[in-house]
Amino acid sequence: MDEVFKALADPSRRRLLDSLYGRNGQTLRELCTGPAGAALTRQSVSKHLAVLEAAGLVTTVRRGREKLHFLDAGPINALADRWIHKYDRERAHALADLKTALEASPMTDAYLYTTYIRTTPEKLWQALTDPAFTHRYWGVSFTTDWRPGSPMTWEENGNTISDPAQTVLEADPGRRLSYTWHTFTPQWAEAAGIGEELRARLAAERRSKVTFDIEPAGETVKLTVVHEDFEADSTLRSMISEGWPAIVAGLKTLLETGEPLP
Repeated sequence: MDEVFKALADPSRRRLLDSLYGRNGQTLRELCTGPAGAALTRQSVSKHLAVLEAAGLVTTVRRGREKLHFLDAGPINALADRWIHKYDRERAHALADLKTALEASPMTDAYLYTTYIRTTPEKLWQALTDPAFTHRYWGVSFTTDWRPGSPMTWEENGNTISDPAQTVLEADPGRRLSYTWHTFTPQWAEAAGIGEELRARLAAERRSKVTFDIEPAGETVKLTVVHEDFEADSTLRSMISEGWPAIVAGLKTLLETGEPLP
């Protein structure tokens, strides 16, 4: 928590967070040339980003030769929950406003969630792809050969979800997995308890995609989930922000204890 306070104390770092709040997933070059980094050297921006990353406020994901920077509001939310309720005075108001703004941000370009799991990259990959694992913590099974461009069939709540646009985008075992999101069929909606009006809104949005980045981190593995390609004011974007934490928590618990969450 001290690292979060230290990171937020510097106005240049707050401006970098503001920049990522406005558009998530920027490269170092984009941050340096944008309003937040225009008055700073590239080295200064890199140092500020390192402090933000150490505090858990920024997470990086490699895409080819580029390293993208994503805002992670989790530490700010935890800090606010810890201190605002205890000291609800003027000093806490600015932090409360920041917490509210981050939670209210449409974040149309990406939703990011990071966790650390005591496992190996190989076992985590298996847990993300093997139906015997995915069904236990997610309730979903995939049928595919996990080759880029291959179709994917989703099995959920006794329903089969097939569509030519459900495909594997990237598959680098133990490092990265990416695929397009499933189709919102009437059968899926009925089994999930979702009304036709909401299903129709979901079906009318463009198809999103999800990427899992896997990185060794000492005795643990860093898992970064990036769900992106949402439309402005996306209905799905607001729904998955509640769904992914539960799914990842179930995955982490299963790998670390051998048992799924209740």
